[in-house]
Amino acid sequence: MVIDSKSTSLLLQAQKYEISEYYIYKRLAKTAKGENSNVLVSLAESSLKHYQFWEGVTGKKISPSKKRIWFYTSVAKILGLTFGVKMLEQSEEKIRKFYQQVTQSNKDWTWIIEEERKHEEYVSTLINEEFLNYVSSIVLGASDALVELTGTLAGLTFALQNNQLIGATGLITGLSASLSMASSEYLSTKSSESKSKNPLKAALYTGLTYVLTVSFLILPYFVSRNYLFSLALTLLNAAIVILFFAFYLSITKGISFKQRLAENLFLSFGVAFLSFIVGVLVKKFLNLEV
Repeated sequence: MVIDSKSTSLLLQAQKYEISEYYIYKRLAKTAKGENSNVLVSLAESSLKHYQFWEGVTGKKISPSKKRIWFYTSVAKILGLTFGVKMLEQSEEKIRKFYQQVTQSNKDWTWIIEEERKHEEYVSTLINEEFLNYVSSIVLGASDALVELTGTLAGLTFALQNNQLIGATGLITGLSASLSMASSEYLSTKSSESKSKNPLKAALYTGLTYVLTVSFLILPYFVSRNYLFSLALTLLNAAIVILFFAFYLSITKGISFKQRLAENLFLSFGVAFLSFIVGVLVKKFLNLEV
């Protein structure tokens, strides 16, 4: 079959994607268990099949991308199998669009579009991780810490204007709140009709996430002497945490990234601004001197 140079270049790129996917899925299948391993093996075989098909069209062998293999296997190990695989599937949007173009000129290739669609459905319905059952508990811990601590630290900053006092007070408040949140999550999960989560695990995920978020937010007050600079860094840290969770949920749960990001930024920074006003008023009317 004679194909133009532009199409050949795109087909070679598609080959590289497919053979890289084959090795990514193959490696992940070795670390996965049960049905997840079977899903990944099936995805690997499908990617190899597509690579071999395009190799027959172009007549050229292509080596996989070592960087791509390392990146996605590392992401899956750190952030979870579902996140890694779904992120990989989303990165293939360009290839899917290309497949749609080439199948318009050759109807014999339309089968590959159908298999790519099944790929996506397969990933969304069969990849199952116990960890994902506790994402809501993790998000609860992080979200509550963000809203409460950014507001608390903003208010304390302008009321106390002393980094050591602000940091110590914020830390005590955060640790106490983490215990309260963990207890609430335990009771809420235990009384829930859904049995997908273990109450103790849910409480631990919520409490630990709360403590980690609190520590990240308070850190600037222990490394800087300027309380305004520390507050600015705390707000930056809050934005980083919000950005991470918005991105994570957009991949694993299919939630709108922009909507989630906007909502959390509005809540956290809105509460921080109101708390700043409260802090100024408290200092002024109570004549606080530290």
